[in-house]
Amino acid sequence: MTAPNLLSKLATIGDGPIADSESVERYATDVTRNYHGQPIAVMRPRTTEEVAAIVQVCAQAAVSVVPHGGNSGLVGGSVPVGDDKSVLVSLERMNAVRDLDLLSNTVTVEAGCLLVDVQQLAADKDRLFPLRHAGLSSQIGGNLSTNAGGTNVVRYGMARNLVLGIEVVLANGAIWNGLNRLPKHNTGYDLKHLFIGAEGTLGIITAAKLKLFPPPQLSETVLFAMNTCTAAVGLLARCRAELDEFLSTFELMSGVAVESVVGTAALPMDSSHEWYVLAEFAATSKRVPLEEMLLDVIGAAADDGLIADAIIAASASQSRKLWNIRERIPALIVEDPTCVKGDSSVPISAIPKYIAAADQGVATLVPNARVLVFGHIGDGNIHYNVLRPPGMSEEEFAVFGPALTLVIENAALELGGSLSAEHGLGQKKMHRAAAVLGDEELNLMRLIKRSLDPHGLLNPGKVVEEPDV
Repeated sequence: MTAPNLLSKLATIGDGPIADSESVERYATDVTRNYHGQPIAVMRPRTTEEVAAIVQVCAQAAVSVVPHGGNSGLVGGSVPVGDDKSVLVSLERMNAVRDLDLLSNTVTVEAGCLLVDVQQLAADKDRLFPLRHAGLSSQIGGNLSTNAGGTNVVRYGMARNLVLGIEVVLANGAIWNGLNRLPKHNTGYDLKHLFIGAEGTLGIITAAKLKLFPPPQLSETVLFAMNTCTAAVGLLARCRAELDEFLSTFELMSGVAVESVVGTAALPMDSSHEWYVLAEFAATSKRVPLEEMLLDVIGAAADDGLIADAIIAASASQSRKLWNIRERIPALIVEDPTCVKGDSSVPISAIPKYIAAADQGVATLVPNARVLVFGHIGDGNIHYNVLRPPGMSEEEFAVFGPALTLVIENAALELGGSLSAEHGLGQKKMHRAAAVLGDEELNLMRLIKRSLDPHGLLNPGKVVEEPDV
């Protein structure tokens, strides 16, 4: 099928392709501005049936399809590889709430619903949807396709832990309705987990049935300061030993990261520190003596030299100010396209060794580089980022980019870690997958890809090599 014929067929589906070239351009570049691919057309369907029709037309034309969510990913997963090779399908118009069952604590939403809107919907009904991360523009379909993590993983798990069922459009345009609401459903394979985390390479998620939870009735936000990363790991062990069922968040921030956000004149404590931890403890009952137990843990941690200082938020406003420090850090690295961004995970016990090894490697390559570290220490996910030194041009620093990336990733791999913890592989890390996965695992991934997408038309150039056809 020639391009004009393809476009004429797409024009009969929904509102047809976007005609304005300037509007098309915003879908062609990812948020980091490092990946660009001009689509043949951009479609914005309103229904699952329209998504299926688009996929069918593209399959007949042997043209690939790239699903597009909120475009907040950092690995180029939502933009085409190359120009004029793919039809991009934005799910942004599919934002309906299909079902809300408060007795079952579930909500069924379409893939284009914004994460922040689902959070607000839950809050309005005295419920909690606990997926929380910096991508405020992210959509539920994208969150599931990348198996997003965030700050609440230590208590509630990754995105796949928050899903009961999904609806998917397959590579041939067929629709699989797996939107069951049963917590127990042991009838055959649990197919939803094939598509969650697959980054749109096996099917296009169009809707999901999500789990809701009781909201906290008590919450304590604490900013800890310490002199070493090892102390932060020790503090986590102490909190888990004594307050595990209440621990929701345990976020590590380097002193450089905190000072980059607030400046040295507005530090939250009287003096600067090498490391900080932002922790949140929550209970669903007001009868729990949470503050008293927390004060006991803080006192013991101070006596044992694990912490140098601590602030317990005295109000919701102060809690928001402390959280604002943590939530502003990702924007710093996204706004700087030259920043070398890391998304590694290692065993929690190995976090200090990982950071030390990466520090040594970076200092050898670029002695004056600024290293900005933050992450979800409660699950071993560390974002290690390298910013160019003052006085070095973007062009000079770009030369070191590939070597710095290898330093960051190899430091994690040598400690039994991963080079992709929560942002996925996309096109940025696809070719590094073999460094983590064994031959048998890679062969199984290729087999699944060939079985579900035999012609390699779904989001090609991402996650796993395209099958031979």
